[in-house]
Amino acid sequence: MSPQDQVTSAEQNRALGLSTFAFTICFAVWTIFAIIGIEIKAELGLNDTQFGLLVGTPILTGSLTRLLLGVWTDQRGGRIVFPLTMLASAASTFLLSYADNYYVMLLAALGLGLAGGGFAVGVAYVSKFYPQERQGAALGFFGMGNVGAAVTKFLAPWLMVAVGWQGVAQVWAAVLAVVAVLFYLFAKDDPEFAARKISGAKARGLIEQLEPLKNEQVWRFSLYYFFVFGAFVALALWLPHYIVDLYGVDIKTAGMLAASFSLSASVFRAYGGILSDKYGARKIMYATFGVSLVCLFMLSYPATHYVIEGIRGPITFSTSMSLVPFVITVFVLGFFMSLGKAAVYKHIPVYYPQNVGSVGGLVGLVGGLGGFVLPIVFGAVSDLTGIWTSCFMVLFALVAVAFVWMHLAIRQMEQKASGIDVRSLPQFPEMAGIHDETKHAAAQPDKVLAEWQPEDPDFWENTGERIARRNLYISIPALLLAFSVWMVWSMVVAKLPSIGFAYTTDQLFWLAALPGLSGATLRIFYSFMVPIFGGRLWTTLSTASLLIPAFGIGYAVQNPDTPYVIFLVLALLCGFGGGNFASSMSNISFFFPKAQKGNALALNAGLGNLGVSVMQFAVPLVIVASVFGALGGAPQQTAEGGQLWLQNAGFIWVPFIIASTLLAWFGMHDIADAKASFVEQSVIFQRKHNWLMCWLYTGTFGSFIGFSAGLPLLAKQEFPDVDVLKFVFLGPLVGALSRAATGWVSDRWGGARVTFWVFVAMMLGVLGVIWFLQAGSWWGFLGMFIFMFFMTGVGNASTFQMIPAIMRTEVPRLMPELGVEAQRRQAEKESAAIVGFTSAIAAYGAFFIPKSFGSAIAATGSPMPALWGFLIFYASCAALTWWAYSRRGGLLHDIERGRAPAAPIPATMKGAAA
Repeated sequence: MSPQDQVTSAEQNRALGLSTFAFTICFAVWTIFAIIGIEIKAELGLNDTQFGLLVGTPILTGSLTRLLLGVWTDQRGGRIVFPLTMLASAASTFLLSYADNYYVMLLAALGLGLAGGGFAVGVAYVSKFYPQERQGAALGFFGMGNVGAAVTKFLAPWLMVAVGWQGVAQVWAAVLAVVAVLFYLFAKDDPEFAARKISGAKARGLIEQLEPLKNEQVWRFSLYYFFVFGAFVALALWLPHYIVDLYGVDIKTAGMLAASFSLSASVFRAYGGILSDKYGARKIMYATFGVSLVCLFMLSYPATHYVIEGIRGPITFSTSMSLVPFVITVFVLGFFMSLGKAAVYKHIPVYYPQNVGSVGGLVGLVGGLGGFVLPIVFGAVSDLTGIWTSCFMVLFALVAVAFVWMHLAIRQMEQKASGIDVRSLPQFPEMAGIHDETKHAAAQPDKVLAEWQPEDPDFWENTGERIARRNLYISIPALLLAFSVWMVWSMVVAKLPSIGFAYTTDQLFWLAALPGLSGATLRIFYSFMVPIFGGRLWTTLSTASLLIPAFGIGYAVQNPDTPYVIFLVLALLCGFGGGNFASSMSNISFFFPKAQKGNALALNAGLGNLGVSVMQFAVPLVIVASVFGALGGAPQQTAEGGQLWLQNAGFIWVPFIIASTLLAWFGMHDIADAKASFVEQSVIFQRKHNWLMCWLYTGTFGSFIGFSAGLPLLAKQEFPDVDVLKFVFLGPLVGALSRAATGWVSDRWGGARVTFWVFVAMMLGVLGVIWFLQAGSWWGFLGMFIFMFFMTGVGNASTFQMIPAIMRTEVPRLMPELGVEAQRRQAEKESAAIVGFTSAIAAYGAFFIPKSFGSAIAATGSPMPALWGFLIFYASCAALTWWAYSRRGGLLHDIERGRAPAAPIPATMKGAAA
């Protein structure tokens, strides 16, 4: 007999009633900035982006804490965790009333946001009282606590008129503290926790409870909840401000109207649970997404005036949504979002009965993050476009993506369950009568390659080579565009001061450095994405993501009032381009046989690197002309009296990105047996040489990408009278070409020996830069950097040449129980994984090198401290290479001199560089 079977109806009702009431008050506190934030915005003179950050900060805390609070509830019981959460939030809310500036308010808002974590506590607590067949309705009823947002919108405006926003914060804090005490006094332990206390059994550990999070299904549920809950929270916070500014009503009226949305998106959640129990959550989700798309399309259409040249002259008319239709539409939208919230959580106790806290916490975390991210996005998009309805445009795109993913996942599941090969079916129902499976199946190419044997000569000659080269030729331009977008800020920031953005030198170097930080971080994750999601899908998504920073840059630079924080966000988003290398190389490596893999990867990586030079060559040309005419926007006036179309630095890539995205989706393939989990790939983290090679590759590729990012701005700072942007593309060009042209040197003399001398040469290059900077010589300065770029290309090839040799030597020692062939396969697998991971770590050079230049100039007025630091770093790389690999007794000393047998180094990574 399960613990739930011993629970009485009265105990169920008590737990559900108390939890719902407590969650309602928590939600009222959690969304308090929707009302008091308007007065704070006026008091402090905040722009839309700052306002979005303020109202979103509590949502961030409430979201990030949900996962741990859910797990903690499973371990400690909701009767303890819920009151503690409420008391901590109440204390922060009370202290908020004493904040006197924006940054202190943000700090208080972090603590206030703990109230939002109460949702995860309540889900884990309430679900323990009910059997599976009633959990959908019970959790739907509990979710009605979202109506707390409406409570705030109804009552807070009236109270704020009487006692000010500080008084509202103090009253809400007092009520929350009282409810915390009442909950502790009247609630009981959930049946599972009570049974565990009696038996003395230990709670399941954190790692065990997080185990289900590796399932793709959990993350799909999270995306659904990102919309149905995250967008609900975001709109609950955004709508009062939206209605006041767009329709010109007072705050009390706006609060009442916005409350209609909060009510419809909350009180019907219980009904959504009932419908999910009766008809199934899938049907409810289809209805939710379908109706939401219609509503959001209507809401996103801005007020527009049309002029049509008719037969009898111009015909003019306009379209706009007045206040009453707006309120009705958001009410309908909220109703279906409430159904969707219940439908998502209907599945969790059914699929994961022992992990409701962790899975529900994660889904709630991602959904809550929507409530944090979306208000900031709303503000940023509003500032960038100047269109009020742009917030609904963002939601329309979000729902479209979630709807398509859900439908494709369901279709894939149904096809797998039916066992039918879809290629055997006619393309249209009308063709069923003439369809011949043997003739027509080949006309429907399968994008998933179930059999892939590139080492088989017959297969490779007849089928494999054509498919592999097709994927390579599509991958190369996608990677080139990724590098172009990744490094475009290195050119844009050099021109920002000339068009009126008065940023300090340190701020400019931050903008140049941040793409490197985000790109390197994303590479760590991208390294493992292809075996998980497939190369075709991931290449398509990662390439399409480049549209976000490309469009963002184009709009941001046109408005001289664009806040610095917007530029920071766009700089981080450019990191999407930096992450693509790791997944692109991983994908292509699966297609080619060993004999041709090195050349294929060299082409992919080398021509991808050329994206930096292409960008640095093209951007100075396109920003001085109206490439897109009226579509591209007006030019910016420079301080010298000229004109620049700096927006073209972003817009110029858009058509190419769209074309490359379509090519990836319709032209590339997935390899079925290339699938692997993260756990299977993570063995490299136990390898010492993985971390040593990260250090060395940071010295080569980290320098290449870091100098590419930092050189334009550094040169502009040190040689203001020289048009440096005409020359800086030469460095990355030389570095990319030298990598492809000097791979034979490492094959001939050994990667370790070449790498050692590369770092010696880099030290000499730094000394040369220091000398010519002191002499004020532009050509000497440029020549030394081109020399160092050349050496980074040589080093990129030599370090990657070392990795397979190292693993072919280490795997037999580490895994003697494996057979010779199994050791060879293991060495190749680990070599590929180490290449991806080292490229991720080395990419941080794109952040640290520009930031080092900026910090040095800000502190001393000169980049010299940074250059001396680089000299010391290269010395450490040379010493490490000599000690670990090239000296007598080093790992590769005898192998590179032919004195020790070594398994043939696979072509897996020869010469490949990021």
